[in-house]
Amino acid sequence: MPDFPTLAKLAEDLESGRTTSRKLVEACIARIADPAGEGQRTFIHVDKDAALVAADAMDALRKVKAAPSCYAGIPVSIKDLFDIRGQTTRAGSRALDDSDPAEHDAAAVARLRHAGFVVIGRTNMTEFAYSGIGINPHYGTPKGAWNRAVGHVPGGSSSGAAVSVLDGMAHGALGTDTGGSCRIPAAFNGIVGYKPTQRRVPLDGSVPLSFSLDSIGPLARSVSCCAILDAVLASEPILALKPRPVKGMRLAVPTTIALDDLDAEVSGTFERALKSLADHGAIIERIEMAEFHDIGPMNAKGGFAASESYAWHRYLITAKGDVYDPRVSVRIMRGEAQSAADYIDLVNERRSLIARVNARIAPYDALVLPTTANTPPKISDLADDKVFTTQNMRALRNCTLINMIDGCAISIPAHREGDVPVGLMLAGAGGSDRRIFELAAGMEAVIRV
Repeated sequence: MPDFPTLAKLAEDLESGRTTSRKLVEACIARIADPAGEGQRTFIHVDKDAALVAADAMDALRKVKAAPSCYAGIPVSIKDLFDIRGQTTRAGSRALDDSDPAEHDAAAVARLRHAGFVVIGRTNMTEFAYSGIGINPHYGTPKGAWNRAVGHVPGGSSSGAAVSVLDGMAHGALGTDTGGSCRIPAAFNGIVGYKPTQRRVPLDGSVPLSFSLDSIGPLARSVSCCAILDAVLASEPILALKPRPVKGMRLAVPTTIALDDLDAEVSGTFERALKSLADHGAIIERIEMAEFHDIGPMNAKGGFAASESYAWHRYLITAKGDVYDPRVSVRIMRGEAQSAADYIDLVNERRSLIARVNARIAPYDALVLPTTANTPPKISDLADDKVFTTQNMRALRNCTLINMIDGCAISIPAHREGDVPVGLMLAGAGGSDRRIFELAAGMEAVIRV
């Protein structure tokens, strides 16, 4: 795969005149249109004309020193879960085909535009964001980074978001993460994905899966790129990211659930990364996390995703259930059986879980664990429903642990060049976003040696 530039390098090139926003946008559009590439499966809609107009506007503003930020003019992709003014938001489904066009941009989209980023188009995704694998029967499934001649899944639900960055069809991507939907596709494609503390980025203008767990985050090529986009999305100052020295980092590896049933490549890559961190002076402790045992029973009836998605879908699925992906509709319908008492119990149990986990991890800088238990499965193998269910749950498992504790987390590539992609996840309690970015930036160059 080509080695595409980071946001910092693109900003330098724009400022120096080595490139223009129009050139960047035209190059992205050309890659999307390449019949030999994944563009037709990666994008549901390409905003070619509007993107070129926006690019010219950013170039004109830069000439008169009025660009809204140093990143103005850089093209980014938007997951099809977000409203874009004048467009229909389909959420990767056919059930919303006849919905009215959005009157306003989603809050996250508006913040990206305010910083001058250019919206290149809407990316493909798992229908209604309800899977960690990334398969879509309506719009096709883009092939992930690994072994494209065979065809492996891109991870989900932000499947097109990851592939758009991987293949240079965009230079950053807006995704969502309810149980790993930014981190899983990042891990499966060898890029970086971030799940922020949920309350930092408003959900307004996005189709919900679970309003208790949904988080809006970026996918990009480096930790610094994700930190830049995260600051824009959270409407915070874009501060220079100072990597923390690996020496002296206090890292906890949870041995409960998170290390169970790992593919050999995942286990080997993770252990090698830990050894490298230790060799560079990190203090690594393996700890029991008994609280993680509570999460499975909490989600036994479908958890927040089933109950809250059913509340949103119940009328639509009655009217148009025949056009839903059956693998999605069956999960939504689990929410029908949950009672109000079940839901209240779930809310209270989660509150207790968060408090107990936060107390346990307080002595450490971060948790470190594999992003997924599995490597990217072959697309062809997932025609079997049992195989799909098993692989989907294995992809989601570790990431879901962090969503359930209201934490923040980043997935960074841990594999060596040429090996199957494997992500290392660094996670912390809610509100520790800046620390997680600083730690990840310090680790980034160390863990792949």
